[in-house]
Amino acid sequence: VQLQASGGGLVQAGGSLRLSCAASGGTFSDYAMGWFRQAPGKEREFVAAISRGVFSTYYGASVKGRFTISRDNAKNTVYLQMNSLKPEDTATYYCAAEFISGPALSTTARNYDYWGQGTLVTVSS
Repeated sequence: VQLQASGGGLVQAGGSLRLSCAASGGTFSDYAMGWFRQAPGKEREFVAAISRGVFSTYYGASVKGRFTISRDNAKNTVYLQMNSLKPEDTATYYCAAEFISGPALSTTARNYDYWGQGTLVTVSS
């Protein structure tokens, strides 16, 4: 599975961005999808995940209520809508795919099987 993330850029604090991650080379609906981020000098952080099937979602505490993850299986794409952005949201954002059965999803990076190349989000104050 190949993942291609896009949609990053420079935005002012309080603004919004929507990230996209297009998948190819596999059966997209077989995978739970996640977004992680990594700021310079920091560890990779879980942002959000969405299950296959029933589309259950889960969010990291720092983004809950501001970010929304969604997926369109017909387009083999997962999205991350980011609202009320803060300077501390500045990071490279990565999408990831986990081959998993049922509606489970993971918040742990090592559980994911495939990763995109990352897209940079910069939030200015």
